[in-house]
Order: sequence, then structure tokens, then C-alpha cells
Amino acid sequence: NAKLDATLKEMGFQQSAHEAAMYRRGSGQAVLLVGVYVDDLIIVGADAEEVEKFKAAMKQRFDMSDLGLLSFYLGIEVRQDSSGITLRLAHYAKRILELGGMEGCNPVHTPMEEKLKLSRDSEAEEVDPTHYRRLVGSLRYLVHTRPDLVFTVEYVSRFMELPTAEHLQAIKRILHYIAGTLDYGLHYKRASGAMRFIGYCDSDLAGDVDTSKSTSGTMFFLDDCLVCWQSTKQKVVTLSSCEAEYITAASAATQRLWLSRLLGELLGSKVDVVQLKVDSK
Repeated sequence: NAKLDATLKEMGFQQSAHEAAMYRRGSGQAVLLVGVYVDDLIIVGADAEEVEKFKAAMKQRFDMSDLGLLSFYLGIEVRQDSSGITLRLAHYAKRILELGGMEGCNPVHTPMEEKLKLSRDSEAEEVDPTHYRRLVGSLRYLVHTRPDLVFTVEYVSRFMELPTAEHLQAIKRILHYIAGTLDYGLHYKRASGAMRFIGYCDSDLAGDVDTSKSTSGTMFFLDDCLVCWQSTKQKVVTLSSCEAEYITAASAATQRLWLSRLLGELLGSKVDVVQLKVDSK
């Protein structure tokens, strides 16, 4: 990483101050963005000639393979066409169904039963914790392209210490839902002009049965394209829905600052004020 970092900087790239794995060079149509994951690079640029020059320069310095237009990355299936870019983890989702022994199961319309409340003190029969943790870990990676699963997967992650049949049943419900939504993913349309950046946040009150802590949820969109999402249990116990919403809004505001600064850095321009809609309103 030290060698790659030094090489990119020597070639005129600047490392992002807000995301260490991102590098930027040039201006206007000649801008090149490079995303780094260990020894895999994603190159983004509007000028095909600049991209080819960069790849040729990198091949002189490293033993590298050019895999062409991005179609598969860290298990994520990438489809690019005139309408935009689609990201999916369909094959990975099928492997999770196999891991859970749920191939060919009947699909359901929601990933979780309505108003389901689970506790760590469940009196149901204990299940194999290693198998439970493998399923949860696999689902947590699937959430990278499936924001519809983020709350449910975060919820079942709370019971990895001593899982029971009740907790495993909640995971099986998620797998039933995945079976009917294998092709779900994220679609990013081409921007036609100035992009609108907007965030939404919401929370429940004392939703966790064991700790009485609330859960925060945040989502950020560039136009109609979802770019960031999160569901997490709050660190303190709140005494009112107003306090729970305030904590969620404060957390979302810090996320908004980081995202807007990162976006401005990648675009080479200042991002307008980001709207943040609290309580999903």
C-alpha cells in the first residue's frame, strides 16, 4: 500500500482527505478518480484516452491485469448501459440461501414479521452459534447492495452471543424474503444536470427489549440514487421520542458533513447545502 500510494502521488494524484482509498487527478473532462481496495483498482474517468494512458503507466510500474469495463468487483455484479449503472449481489445471495439450507424455499413479501420483538433472554432452544454467526456475517455483506435489509440484519446481529431457535427463525424469514428478491439491487442513473443531495433520518423509541435503547436509521440520496444508508442502535437510553429523534438527527448531520465534503472533493467543487429531513418528513 505504501508503494502504491507513493506511485499514485508521483503520477500527480491527490489522496482524498475524507476517504483514504480514493485518489483524484486532473480537472474538467480529464479528471481521473481511482478507488483502491488492497491491490484492486477501480478507475473512473470521462476521457477514455486519459484512462488508457493511466493504465499503460501503471503497467510499466506493476505487474497488472486489465479486466476492462467493470463488471464484477468484490462479489458485486456491475452492469453498465445507457441508462446507468446497476449493482447486485444475486449470486452471493444464492450462496447464502444454500448456506442456510433454504434453496427453493417459498418467498415472502417482507424480511421481518410486523412488530417482532426478540430478546437475548429467549427461553427457546439454543442453536449452533457458529452457523448463526456465519449467516449473519454473510447477510451483513449482502446489505452493501440491499438497503431494504439493513434494519432487519442489524436486528438479528444483536443475538450472536447466544442465539436460539427464535433468533434463527428470524434469519430464516430474511432468507425467505431474499428468495423472492434475488435480483434486487441499486440502480444509479446518469445525471442530467446539477445533482440534488438530500438525507432522511428517523428513529423508534426504546425498541430494544433488553436495553431499552432506540434505533437510528439514515439514508442519503443523490437525486433519486441512494448512496448511503445505516441502521444502528443508539449508544444511550433516551427518555422521549423527541430525544431519540434529536440523537438520530445529530448523527445524520455528521454523516452529511462527511458525505458532502467527500463529494465536493471528488467533483472538485463546493457542494450546496444538503437538506436533512428528520422523522422522515
